[in-house]
Amino acid sequence: MTTFFHEKKSLNSIIEALRKKGYKATPQRIAVCRYALQSPTHPTAKAIYQKVREEYPTISLATVYKTLKVLKELDLIQELPFFQGQTRFDPNVNPHINMVCLKCGKIIDLNNTEVGIFIQKLAQSAKFRLKGQRLDIYGFCEKCFKG
Repeated sequence: MTTFFHEKKSLNSIIEALRKKGYKATPQRIAVCRYALQSPTHPTAKAIYQKVREEYPTISLATVYKTLKVLKELDLIQELPFFQGQTRFDPNVNPHINMVCLKCGKIIDLNNTEVGIFIQKLAQSAKFRLKGQRLDIYGFCEKCFKG
């Protein structure tokens, strides 16, 4: 499993951030953080809820949403609303391209240093202070294209 968990924040700093926002750092919230920050699948809040619920059956969907909100405020995840009305969460906040399959919904991260350099150059030429980015390419993944 790809992990972005330790790139920016340690577990202790995430727990501290949750507490500063007024939330208890419960095992359920920590599990939400771990799954959201380690999942390469760009899960929805409901998918995170279902996965964490396997271990913590009493977790609420509201807890998942609140925890994702804190992770977003900390710039540890990107919220990716899509035209189908479905919001996904991406722990890869570095400049990259999302390759989105129009049939199965799979999202593949295309990490390429040239993409980051290109985005930085665009921002510099426009005298624009970059806060984030999102680049999506739509098509069909290998499985759906062959199927």
